[in-house]
Amino acid sequence: MPLPRALLITLVALALFVPGLGAVHLFDWDEINFAEIAREMHVTGNYLQPQIDFKPFHEKPPLFIWLQAASMAIFGVNEFAARFPDAICGVITLLVLYSIGRRLRGEAFGLLWTLAYVGSILPHLYFRSGIIDPWFNLFIFLGIDRFIRMNTRDRVSDTVLGGVFLGLAVMTKGPVGILIPGLTVSVVLVLSRFRLKLQWGRLLLMALVALVTLGLWFAVDLMRNGPTFAMAFFWRQVAMLTTEDAGHGGFFGYHVVVLLVGCFPASVFALQELLKPAGSSSALKDHRRWMVVLFFVVLVLFSVVKTKIVHYSSLCYFPLTYLAALQLERVWVRNEAFGWSRFALGILGNMIALLVITVPFIGMDIDRLRDLLAGDPFAQANLEAEVDWTGLEATAGLVLFC
Repeated sequence: MPLPRALLITLVALALFVPGLGAVHLFDWDEINFAEIAREMHVTGNYLQPQIDFKPFHEKPPLFIWLQAASMAIFGVNEFAARFPDAICGVITLLVLYSIGRRLRGEAFGLLWTLAYVGSILPHLYFRSGIIDPWFNLFIFLGIDRFIRMNTRDRVSDTVLGGVFLGLAVMTKGPVGILIPGLTVSVVLVLSRFRLKLQWGRLLLMALVALVTLGLWFAVDLMRNGPTFAMAFFWRQVAMLTTEDAGHGGFFGYHVVVLLVGCFPASVFALQELLKPAGSSSALKDHRRWMVVLFFVVLVLFSVVKTKIVHYSSLCYFPLTYLAALQLERVWVRNEAFGWSRFALGILGNMIALLVITVPFIGMDIDRLRDLLAGDPFAQANLEAEVDWTGLEATAGLVLFC
């Protein structure tokens, strides 16, 4: 990766993600929980087991909490420190996208993929939060990238790094860090009629490295605290996949709507690419297949599970913006016409603009929302936050509308 380009991406990412991180109180349920776990870890010095209210917390392993605790040690216990690790993840993610895109299709594609990601609504906001998913998804994506490389070349380094990345994914959020890559590889294997060049020996080595990576923490915890945490953690993961958390249900197509609106404008170009591929060489078509499979594995998996939360489908941001970049490359590099996507951009963009215009006026009469959110005490409590709406906030929607 050229150093000047990497430095430019780093500086732009820091300018986008860091300023104002502490200007807004933690408001998401996950943000509050993770920050409190990190605070208690920082206070007690117990870094092996996450805890909340100074009692064991069995939902998440500790890697992301370690990052937050380290941030708090540097910046103090505050909102900025809780969100800073995700801002750094944003910098790394954009560099990764540029690097992989440049390796696959050249300089222009690397930049277009990076811009498609950071220029979409939710992917952009993603790195200004204090949730686990940015790091979790990055580790999974890096692991899958090593799977793809293993299919085209025989290097032990790809196998080892893939195992490390997947082990870190599990240490960040749990067994789903293995489930998603496993499902993706399985589907690609079937679609390729079992012609992948992945050797069983390499896959076993990758699994061993992942276990060793995870075991560096897990073994110490077992020796010191026994199997209680591990068993409670396992059954909690099963419960999260098979039951609906209170206030976090939704309809089957929930994540389709989230991705279409939340990843605007990249989602429009990605949809166009799915319906009418831009075309490429055989090797690049193979990479496109991996991205499409990853997208649908994540989308279907989290459409099936009963708990519906916006960021559950956030791993889709990687393949979705990849597909969008293919269409943007067609327009930008090959000088081809946009096609129907230009009209879809206008229609969906105006709808989003009208929503942005409306929100401040809804905020000025917040009591109207209370009845709609009567079944969600957490949301009701959020409505108690003191926010001074002036109506001028609608200017952003007017600019987008124009």
